[in-house]
Amino acid sequence: MASGVHAAADGVAALGISPAGGEWAGPCPALRRNLHLLSHDQVELAKMLLNEGQGHLFEHWPEPGVDDDKKKSFFDQVCRLNSSYPGGLAAYIQNAKKLLAESKAGQNPYDGFAPSVPSGEVLTFGDDNFVSLEAAGVKEAHNAAFVLVAGGLGERLGYKGIKVALPRETTTGKCFLQHYIESILALQEASCKMEGECHTKIPFAIMTSDDTNALTIKLLESNSYFGMEPSQVKILKQEKVACLADNDARLALDPNDKYKIQTKPHGHGDVHSLLYSSGLLEQWKNTGRRWVLFFQDTNGLLFNAIPSALGVSATKGYNVNSLAVPRKAKEAIGGITKLTHVDGRTMVINVEYNQLDPLLRATGHPDGDANCETGYSPYPGNINQVILQTDILEQ
Repeated sequence: MASGVHAAADGVAALGISPAGGEWAGPCPALRRNLHLLSHDQVELAKMLLNEGQGHLFEHWPEPGVDDDKKKSFFDQVCRLNSSYPGGLAAYIQNAKKLLAESKAGQNPYDGFAPSVPSGEVLTFGDDNFVSLEAAGVKEAHNAAFVLVAGGLGERLGYKGIKVALPRETTTGKCFLQHYIESILALQEASCKMEGECHTKIPFAIMTSDDTNALTIKLLESNSYFGMEPSQVKILKQEKVACLADNDARLALDPNDKYKIQTKPHGHGDVHSLLYSSGLLEQWKNTGRRWVLFFQDTNGLLFNAIPSALGVSATKGYNVNSLAVPRKAKEAIGGITKLTHVDGRTMVINVEYNQLDPLLRATGHPDGDANCETGYSPYPGNINQVILQTDILEQ
């Protein structure tokens, strides 16, 4: 027994913790009693959690010798959460605290900004300008990469599978994923014909989640990737992020497992950091990909417009290009808006419909979001189809 005690003490000493326990863990006695079970990296994670006000995660921990493996597995999860968010779990908690505090204080994120109609290109299907831009886009397509932000199931549609497996239309039953891949392959062939000697394969990345990853891979493999070479397709599985229990940004424990933090999918914005952290963005840049096109999982008409939209980006030199649709004033869809701050900063972003009208009224537009002479709002509707220059995305 004595030798075991000495071994434990030696281990604790090796971590730079006094045998009585780390003084920094004093506010959390349950954690302090268990410190000798943890590795150096786990101790550092524990310090971070206490510094960020997460001591409640350890309050239920029993004496050493009880659930020790579960205590260690808790830190395995913390390590994953820490590595999957830019800046780590501390940055995630700090950002959450900041946003929650701003919300509680009623802070308006648009304070100091004046809205205006963004510049852009209005295309009319079939006219000379449309045909010219479409041809330019087809020619440029071999320099592009496509990203499908597909993280969802079809539960709200009464469908048990992944949404990309839904039939796009009823005559053939062709699913959305097949339609997307065949559209990319058609663009690939047409672009290479216009370029002459061209054997480029357009890369295609799909963002998945825990819920959709296996089903997406199965759909691809069971259908021979719908004619696309498997090497062209990259699966990027997003990690989950911690859930918050309250307005103090305390992390929520899983109600079914007190040694596990409750998590949720991170959302569509995660795709940008995934492209960067996976090295895929750098690979695309090094192989001459000038454009990255992001699109959503169930928009069957999208590829009718992608060539002309890419043509606009290529001929106008746009760093960022949002494909938008006509939108009625106050329609329940976000509007693409240019915002200019009093300090001179400008940005073009999506402003949600329930924020756009009051923002306009508060900045000298008494009618708010109103239709113009076209019969539509001058702020076009956002459909989450974005084309970015690779260099800009990397920045």
